[in-house]
Formats: sequence, C-alpha cells, structure tokens
Amino acid sequence: MKTKFFILLTALIFASSSLFGQFKFGVKAGLGSYNLTFSDLLITNGAQFEELKLSVKGADLGIHFGLMSQINLANFFIQPEVVFNSNAVNYQVDDFGGEFLNDIFKEKYQYVDIPILMGARLGPFRLGAGPVGHVFVNSTSDLFKFKDYGQNFENLTFGWQGGFGLDLWSLHFDLRYEGNFSKFGEHITWKGQTYDFSETPSRVLASVAITF
Repeated sequence: MKTKFFILLTALIFASSSLFGQFKFGVKAGLGSYNLTFSDLLITNGAQFEELKLSVKGADLGIHFGLMSQINLANFFIQPEVVFNSNAVNYQVDDFGGEFLNDIFKEKYQYVDIPILMGARLGPFRLGAGPVGHVFVNSTSDLFKFKDYGQNFENLTFGWQGGFGLDLWSLHFDLRYEGNFSKFGEHITWKGQTYDFSETPSRVLASVAITF
C-alpha cells in the first residue's frame, strides 16, 4: 500500500508541476558510490555456534538513469525524479566447516529511486534536500550457492538526499549525498532467520541531465 501511495504522489507532482512557475522536463544519468564500512556479520546455528561470516569488501560503482523534472518559483525549486538504479556489493565469505574460505561473492541490486528534492537557488546554482523512496525491483546473488541463504526485501524503503546542483541552459549537474533509514543487509535470511549489519548505508551520487 505505501509503495502505491508514494508512486501516486510522485506522479501527481509530475502531472501538476507544469501548472506552476517555470517547468522543465528531461532525462538524466549518472554514477553512484556506496560508503560501506561495516563490521562483520556472524551467522550462528541453533546451538549458537558460528556457522558463517560475511564481510563487506566493497561495492562496485553503481549506475542510474531515468526521468527528472524541475519547477522553478523565483528563488525556490522542486525537483522530482524517477530513476532506475543498479548497484553491486562484494562479500567475503568464511564458511566455518565448509568449502569456502575468504571467497568473494557478488550480490547485485536493482531499484527504482524516487527522490523529491526542494530548496533554494542563486542564479545557476541550487542547494536542496528531500526524501527518496527506493522501490525494490530485483536482486541476483552468488550467495544462493548456500542452500540456507534467502532474501526478503521490503517493497519500499526510505532515505534522504541532499546536495548542490548547477544549471547551464538545458544541462543540469548534480552532486548529492544519500542517507538511508533502513539497515544494510536486512534482506538477508539464513534458515528463515533475518539478519542485518546494524548500520545504515550511504551513497555519493553524481549525475547530469538534459531538459527539453
């Protein structure tokens, strides 16, 4: 229900934005870098003996692309977007009593991100912040080599983005920091039990857009 509501809210903002102020619509693309400095995740069996250790060894550079609009009202702007986002994280796995030791496993995630930024502008420069919703699309993982591994993703999670932008005619440049309210790895299940890394992930996002 909350996923449909958030998507409907964003669609209404897109649909009504052309009625107010100066409206621009375009496409955007960019890169994102995860900041992942988490402690190890230890998975135990029913007797509380350590069965598996997951360590985050880093993340590949992510890509994103999608649609954006910008509404300018004097020195204030609103910028809703719908962006497809793809990231990959590398885990080091130590399988106590198993065949894997210090092996690297890759897990890929795809989301539709829906940020709605608003803030002030000074000439061509923008400074803004706002909420972002992450709608889960798909995931693939090498960790499925373990028969006890499973995934349970929330359909919609939330975070926030903030940063600055530069508008030069029909070109728009953005550099943002993203924080999230969900813990990293909370989709992980082992024998049906849910685990997470107890910390929230963050990203740095850089993008360029062209408006028409």
